[in-house]
Amino acid sequence: MTDPEFPGAPDQSTSHSPLECTACQAIDAFDGTVDGVLFGGGKYHVPNEKSAWQIVRRKQDEVADHVTNFAGSLKFVYLHSVWFFIWVLLNVGLVGSALKFDPFPFGLLTMIVSLEAIFLSTFVMVSQNRQAARSDLRAQLDFETNLRAEIWAIHIGAKLGIDHEHVEDIVRQAIESSDGTSAPKGL
Repeated sequence: MTDPEFPGAPDQSTSHSPLECTACQAIDAFDGTVDGVLFGGGKYHVPNEKSAWQIVRRKQDEVADHVTNFAGSLKFVYLHSVWFFIWVLLNVGLVGSALKFDPFPFGLLTMIVSLEAIFLSTFVMVSQNRQAARSDLRAQLDFETNLRAEIWAIHIGAKLGIDHEHVEDIVRQAIESSDGTSAPKGL
């Protein structure tokens, strides 16, 4: 008897467990351990978005990331708190009136902090633009991988006469277990 969807292919309508399927056995053995776990973390090699991104990353992007990372840290807050405290102590005359260089209302400090805010906001925007470009690259790699896998799966399944329902059951199980907390049902 032949499958009406794929003329010439044998009928695969009988139900069987995933490990009786040759393709599932191959997926299981792919990591070197036949353990009945088809969809585990780190089991498959896929294109790495991080290494692709390193190719297009420039030195100025690295500098912007470092500045943004430092500006978003508590070390930055502590450093500025100490700096402002010392500035105010010196300029109110608590350490000595000879050391005053920016009397109250601290116009020089205000100008420096304003300039710092301008530059920091620019660095943050540069980093955000880079992250958006990286996200676009990640989405494109995901799309290409999914498209490639779908095309291969369709061709291989058609040639092998694989039971479509069995494959869809395995896909549903993989999706349900994709949170990483459990293995697919029946394994």
